[in-house]
Amino acid sequence: MPVKQQIFDTLKEYFGYDSFRPLQEEIIDAIFDQKDNLVIMPTGGGKSICYQLPALLLPGITLVISPLIALMKDQVDGLKANGIKAAFVNSSQNENEQQEIYKDLLEKNIKLLYLAPESLSFLDAIFSQIEISLIAIDEAHCISAWGHDFRPAYTQLGYLKNKFPNTPVIALTATADKATRQDICNQLNIPHALQHLASFDRKNLGLEVRPGNKRIEQILDFLEDKKNECGIIYCLSRKTTEMLAEKLQNNGFKAEAYHAGIDHAKRSKTQEHFINDTIEIVCATIAFGMGIDKSNVRWVIHYNLPKNIEGYYQEIGRAGRDGLPSETLLFHSYADVVQLQKFANMSGNQEVQLAKLDRMKQYADSLSCRRKILLSYFGELIEEDCGNCDVCKNPPVFIDGTVIAQKALSCVFRVKEKEPIGTIIDIMRGSQNATIVDNGYQNLKTYGISKDIAWRDWQQYIIQLINQGYLEIAFHKNNVLRLTALSKKVLFDGEKVSLANLKEFEKRKEVVITQKEDKGAAPNLFEKLRLLRLELSREAGIPAYQIFNDATLKEMEKFRPMTDTEFMQISGVGRQKMQNYGSDFIKAIIDFSSEKTKKKKKGGPKKGNTHKETLELYKEGLSIEEIAIKRQLAQSTVFSHILKLHESGEDVDLNQFISTADIESVRKAKIELDDPGTLKPYFDHFEQAMDYNTLKIALTILKNNETTKKV
Repeated sequence: MPVKQQIFDTLKEYFGYDSFRPLQEEIIDAIFDQKDNLVIMPTGGGKSICYQLPALLLPGITLVISPLIALMKDQVDGLKANGIKAAFVNSSQNENEQQEIYKDLLEKNIKLLYLAPESLSFLDAIFSQIEISLIAIDEAHCISAWGHDFRPAYTQLGYLKNKFPNTPVIALTATADKATRQDICNQLNIPHALQHLASFDRKNLGLEVRPGNKRIEQILDFLEDKKNECGIIYCLSRKTTEMLAEKLQNNGFKAEAYHAGIDHAKRSKTQEHFINDTIEIVCATIAFGMGIDKSNVRWVIHYNLPKNIEGYYQEIGRAGRDGLPSETLLFHSYADVVQLQKFANMSGNQEVQLAKLDRMKQYADSLSCRRKILLSYFGELIEEDCGNCDVCKNPPVFIDGTVIAQKALSCVFRVKEKEPIGTIIDIMRGSQNATIVDNGYQNLKTYGISKDIAWRDWQQYIIQLINQGYLEIAFHKNNVLRLTALSKKVLFDGEKVSLANLKEFEKRKEVVITQKEDKGAAPNLFEKLRLLRLELSREAGIPAYQIFNDATLKEMEKFRPMTDTEFMQISGVGRQKMQNYGSDFIKAIIDFSSEKTKKKKKGGPKKGNTHKETLELYKEGLSIEEIAIKRQLAQSTVFSHILKLHESGEDVDLNQFISTADIESVRKAKIELDDPGTLKPYFDHFEQAMDYNTLKIALTILKNNETTKKV
């Protein structure tokens, strides 16, 4: 096992962190002890580092079984951005590309290899020639029929432990109840695996549930101050995703739909646009988002009720992966329950699915702390209310609902428990539709007894009665309402019933709207850094969050590092990212601080332009290193100054900062790559051996030479 200092040095150098999150160090130690592990860690909890860090220190290759092509690409791009040798194999590649990976594996040029279960046969021919040090099964709930996203292809993975009995296996998932956890271990042939159950308490996620009336209007209100924030809206139907995306586009939002009915190329493009911040919102079915490590998703909306708490918790966990405050909003209606009940009836384990749906419904209708309900579902108990859900922020005011309850229960009794919620409400409100007339319900004593209560309010009151056990839905009997043993106490024994005052729902909505953050103020440093990150990501051809996540930018805003040493102290800054991006961010911080100083001094003496100061020292004959020392800047910052000065027409000879051999290498790569227009393909072409500053200088010189020839 590597010494502790070596592990921590690797954590900082490649991932930019000085300390581990809860359970990570314990799991990594167990891997080095050759033990099998099952890791249940919520989305954003840091599962990936649990196998990615050991992979760097183990002698052989780490195999990572992953369910989605997009997930593999996202993970591998992120690893390469950190200077880690990784690759993936899937059906999107041609034979030549896969042969290159064969070669790299045999030459030990890859530390992590990502594959789908269906692609494992790719390694059959070379299994005996490569050393497998670790096997990681990501999204492990897919192996279990008890899980929320069963994938039959995962059931073959048990043979890996038989083939490599001495190689540790680590299975990881964001959500799994006790039955699912046991099934995962059995299926993977790791019955004695150490089980690591992390806390599911994501304190940074605000939880809110609202009735599903006027959803689009509510969503537009919710998004009013989130024009520059990324989010996901989950819907039950394909049609809804398309309708909603169009509505959002018409209201000025960059949104696209995503579902299984869209062709593969367009789905991939939508996902790529979202990852790269080209669009801000994806309206998707549950097929979207699994395992995508996009850290700057600031909110998640469920347009419809999810089918179970596991899926819901994993989906909301895609918000706030960087630990910053993020919002979640769930809409629900009786129609959602009916639709999901139909889906459950068509499943192979109907009883389990219906039971999980019932728990989901109870959560949505709850009038107590929502985080307590979620955590208790996963076996984690907390005593104090969370203070960060809609119920805690706006506790409901209860009214005496005995008369309301008696009217509803009496109506159910008089129709002989043969009608669903909608018909019961129609009777009490005195409707004259075909169902009422054909069944003679207009002759009942309860017909028209409560026209003063709105249809929508009646629906909510009846749901509360169901939650309190006074009514139940007979799903197997066309969703008719049935009386319970408690019903008789209200109808005949004078038992009192308390119901939530429905005006509270409107008050909550008003609070959300009136407490919006004022974003009309002048841009702060975080916003400046966010825009710089976006510019650099597009130039390099990688997602913005793979440069730095929002939490790292917030820390830069707070501590304002202005030297290489200070910048390396920021959480999330590793050696590779310091080399690639340090100069640009340090410059942005210095420039912002200078502007703030100017504004404070107002009429006072003006500070010199930072680029001109560099130019003056350059003209004096100082080297890049000498300028950096004299100005107390990073060398990479000085390099960026030199490039900007050259671009602005100053007499700066770039050739003195690069060798002729490097220029020639980049020229050949430009032809081979067909001038891709971004730096990332060049960076990958040279296997990260040539830094971004050198690439920028070489490409600038080549461009100048081409311009001169044309003239």
